[in-house]
Amino acid sequence: MGPVQGVACSGFPGGLCCFLVQRPHVEDFSLESSLSQVQVEFYVNENTFKERLKLFFIKNQRSSLRIRLFNFSLKLLTCLLYIIRVLLDNPALGIGCWGCVKQKYTFNGSSSEINWAPILWVERKMALWAIQVIVATISFLETMLLIYLSYKGNIWEQIIRVSFILEMVNTLPFIITIFWPPLRNLFIPVFLNCWLAKHALENMINDFHRAILRTQSAMFNQVLILFCTLLCLVFTGTCGIQHLERAGENLNLLTSFYFCIVTFSTVGYGDVTPKIWPSQFLVVIMIGVALVVLPLQFEELVYLWMERQKSGGNYSRHRAQTEKHVVLCVSSLKIDLLMDFLNEFYAHPRLQDYYVVILCPTEMDVQVRRVLQIPLWSQRVIYLQGSALKDQDLMRAKMDNGEACFILSSRNEVDRTAADHQTILRAWAVKDFAPNCPLYVQILKPENKFHVKFADHVVCEEECKYAMLALNCICPATSTLITLLVHTSRGQEGQESPEQWQRMYGRCSGNEVYHIRMGDSKFFREYEGKSFTYAAFHAHKKYGVCLMGLKREDDKSILLNPGPRHILAASDTCFYINITKEENSAFIFKQEEKQKKGQGLYEGPSRLPVHSIIASMGTVAMDLQNTECRPSQSGGGGGGNKLMVPTENGSGSRRPSIAPVLELADSSTLLPCDLLSDQSEDEVTPSDDEGLSVVEYVKGYPPNSPYIGSSPTLCHLLPVKAPFCCLRLDKGCKHNSYEDAKAYGFKNKLIIVSAETAGNGLYNFIVPLRAYYRSRKELNPIVLLLDNKPDHHFLEAICCFPMVYYMEGSVDNLDSLLQCGIIYADNLVVVDKESTMSAEEDYMADAKTIVNVQTMFRLFPSLSITTELTHPSNMRFMQFRAKDSYSLALSKLEKRERENGSNLAFMFRLPFAAGRVFSISMLDTLLYQSFVKDYMISITRLLLGLDTTPGSGYLCAMKITEDDLWIRTYGRLFQKLCSSSAEIPIGIYRTECHVFTSEPQDLRAQSQVSVNMEDREDTREVKGPWGTRAGPGSGHGCHTSSGDPAEHPLLRRKSLQWARKLSRRGTKHTGKVPAATEWVNQQRLSLYRRSERQELSELVKNRMKHLGLPTTGYEDVANLTASDVMNRVNLGYLQDEMNDQQNTLSYVLINPPPDTRLEPNDIVYLIRSDPLAHVASSSQSRKSSCSNKLSSCNPETRDETQL
Repeated sequence: MGPVQGVACSGFPGGLCCFLVQRPHVEDFSLESSLSQVQVEFYVNENTFKERLKLFFIKNQRSSLRIRLFNFSLKLLTCLLYIIRVLLDNPALGIGCWGCVKQKYTFNGSSSEINWAPILWVERKMALWAIQVIVATISFLETMLLIYLSYKGNIWEQIIRVSFILEMVNTLPFIITIFWPPLRNLFIPVFLNCWLAKHALENMINDFHRAILRTQSAMFNQVLILFCTLLCLVFTGTCGIQHLERAGENLNLLTSFYFCIVTFSTVGYGDVTPKIWPSQFLVVIMIGVALVVLPLQFEELVYLWMERQKSGGNYSRHRAQTEKHVVLCVSSLKIDLLMDFLNEFYAHPRLQDYYVVILCPTEMDVQVRRVLQIPLWSQRVIYLQGSALKDQDLMRAKMDNGEACFILSSRNEVDRTAADHQTILRAWAVKDFAPNCPLYVQILKPENKFHVKFADHVVCEEECKYAMLALNCICPATSTLITLLVHTSRGQEGQESPEQWQRMYGRCSGNEVYHIRMGDSKFFREYEGKSFTYAAFHAHKKYGVCLMGLKREDDKSILLNPGPRHILAASDTCFYINITKEENSAFIFKQEEKQKKGQGLYEGPSRLPVHSIIASMGTVAMDLQNTECRPSQSGGGGGGNKLMVPTENGSGSRRPSIAPVLELADSSTLLPCDLLSDQSEDEVTPSDDEGLSVVEYVKGYPPNSPYIGSSPTLCHLLPVKAPFCCLRLDKGCKHNSYEDAKAYGFKNKLIIVSAETAGNGLYNFIVPLRAYYRSRKELNPIVLLLDNKPDHHFLEAICCFPMVYYMEGSVDNLDSLLQCGIIYADNLVVVDKESTMSAEEDYMADAKTIVNVQTMFRLFPSLSITTELTHPSNMRFMQFRAKDSYSLALSKLEKRERENGSNLAFMFRLPFAAGRVFSISMLDTLLYQSFVKDYMISITRLLLGLDTTPGSGYLCAMKITEDDLWIRTYGRLFQKLCSSSAEIPIGIYRTECHVFTSEPQDLRAQSQVSVNMEDREDTREVKGPWGTRAGPGSGHGCHTSSGDPAEHPLLRRKSLQWARKLSRRGTKHTGKVPAATEWVNQQRLSLYRRSERQELSELVKNRMKHLGLPTTGYEDVANLTASDVMNRVNLGYLQDEMNDQQNTLSYVLINPPPDTRLEPNDIVYLIRSDPLAHVASSSQSRKSSCSNKLSSCNPETRDETQL
């Protein structure tokens, strides 16, 4: 059959449609050509009078709404006319039919007989009767018409309905009185029309919601029904009792209404009572109806109320138009996630008036419900149960009026890819429903990030996690540094603690990143036209703020430390680190003037209270050299070290001075040179004992990216891709026969990563460690210890990187750890596994990881282990010790800080402060802060090395040695770095010795004394500086005045003979030292505990022999060399397990005050300028001298454990 073409025609009544149907050709069917087209009419509805009436009265929503409104008005009018009739009727004037003689009746209370005449007859005025007849006629006709239209073959179904019976009772008698006048005074119970009015109101509300296409509220309907039911009961009882009591005491309407209210409320005063049995019977009926109907109505209302509490109801349209709100979309809401969001979101003052609408498909958790009932949150947080994929639920949340929408992934899901798919669909649904609402999306897997690239802000969890864990291996505690920066803090944490490190650590944790336009800033506007490093140094010197980056007005890219060649302009946006933003700072320049008049350096610095939010953290008076004299740091025996003591002063009597920071860049004074133009440091000549051929590395962009959306980063690459077989560490191939890490002969220590699968996020662990700005001498071999074999796609992405290997195994298998070369590793990173997410108890998801890491601490105490946990609250179990009283004290401090409203209550836990534990949930605040600081994600990605913007610097670290202590203070270090290498320090990672404060004073002093077996009497001389912490360089550092690491007590505990000698010598001084005997007993007890460590050592060696691995590389604590022990203790890697107490602690100081004293083994976080930014302007003369300067930039190797 040929195609049929139809054209709809408008203008036909009843939904008539017209189609022009094209006829087939004559050649096909041999039909007349004149009949090529015919006109066919189709009717949507039947073209009958009944169907047209039904369409108008019932089916059409708007017209039926008008009909029901008219019917409702008629019913109310009949009730009003009844009340008027009662008020005009006076039984005392006489009672009788229409036209009859009126008779008067009096009530006799002693008689049991009832006079029915007052009940049957009433007085009805002619005008009133006419109005009632007209209204009754209209109602009757309307009822009969609706019966006719809704008739479907069963007439009895329509007749026996209660509404039809009431209509007949209230309308037919009035129509009969037209033809029979004596019945015009007949009583008709018109007040029963109130029930018909209630029924009409319910239908009218339903039609109203349908007409405006609005989702009706079941709660509203139920409340309306309950209210109308109560009103109808009271009105019916009032009118019924008033009429029946016409044969009794003749009550008026007000008295009858009072009696009904008292009766239905179960009060029953008894002052008004019915006198005759008909009215008494009516009261019984009304009470019975109330006892049956009202409980049913209340039960339905309570049920709907409970359901409403679960679903959360709606967010008011009026509130959405007058108040600001954000929407939080999650698949499941846990109490930790909720509190992190609320605490961080409402930490900003300008967000206090915002509402938070939570849209979650699951029922509200018990703990969440309890929290949301707190007055602090109940007035600002609204929970809605619903799906972001339904427009109705998005409408309930008023998404189109929202200021922002946060879409968070469920990281507790076993299948994270499925969780990302749900997040992507939610983001698409919100973007489709409210395209103008800003989106803040959290994605777990990096390969799914490009699906939501339209969002305003996206945080990929695995990207940030692996990059942060990688930087932890070369810049200690980077995870803690970033976490503290992205958390909102008052800087008041720990200020009431007796511990000095807690007060300083808590105060510096209040530093955050802020921004301001340079032309509007008091901090930076005086440096317009000056170099970036000049402005950074002088702003830190004068105000205590750390200028870390900026953004040009015509460029959207943020540059961290663009270098001294960048000249500041008034239109630049400056990004700085400070306790508070400049707008909340008070400037007291008198403090600065007093400091300038002072002769001494840092004598009596201005210690302004933190709560006053004064930006000046203590002004630094630097001894600046004449600007005409420029240092020549490559000569004069300086060795090219950028922190070497200058030789210009000649004699050692004068304090060494630091060159000034120039206002404009001078290339001859800048230490860093182009890493690409000078390959001298990469040209490593192999030594004879290595026996390995050196492969020349090239710098370039990785040819294969494992996922779409990864930022290209210039890296060290192999000139030729390594075959997949060569990537396997524990198995030889035709290209090489190495089967263990020892055979490879790596010069630097290994970095081992334990993960469940080789996900695409693991690629971001390798890239920061192979970035072009890392010296080749600093490249550490990377071993991926994977539970599952990686796929070819992942191997194709990593085969271009040098010294990257993988091995199948698990972190809980000792054989796997030994085969991957853990005894040659400095860092082990344990990544949280997805399979542990299926734990029945949420907080038990970290149980396996924690126990495995605890075992590795026992087996390999010298290893630095960084662990990722699912829940931050579990970090207290890392390096757990049952009798650690100091951990108990920290637990109490954490509870106290949480009670004070701190968002960083966990910050004082030693594993977190030292950067040994990390939870990705801590970075959730990065997404929340982006609502106020839209630059935070970009700055964090630049710090982590995920993005590389041309001209932007990178994060690195530098260790302070004994030779660098001539600088003395952090402010002078700031000047030295800015003037010599154009580097911007942003913080310090400090490690110091620590003992329990709960110990007796003499024992605490004894534990701090270094032990020298050759001369025990020397301990008295050492006790002074340790006990008083006096002298330069003593501070809180873990070192002695002589600087000899052999004096550390751990270095002498090597044998039982040493212990016997120690016990014999200890008995000679019992009279001199009161607690010496107890101290010696503790040392003896520690020697018994040493046997456990020897057993573990033998276990490891036996397993190595069984696997055919050489045991020469295995070292336990007893066999560590003196330098290894001191370096590891100073870095916070080693603990004194013999005494079962913490020997060292480490913490991060962000942007410390300029007068902060430097201590040995401090590690300074630096933002080093981009070497590629100066390639064009570098001269040949600078290239010739660059090799010496580069060796001073990072001369340390991993063997020296210096960064």
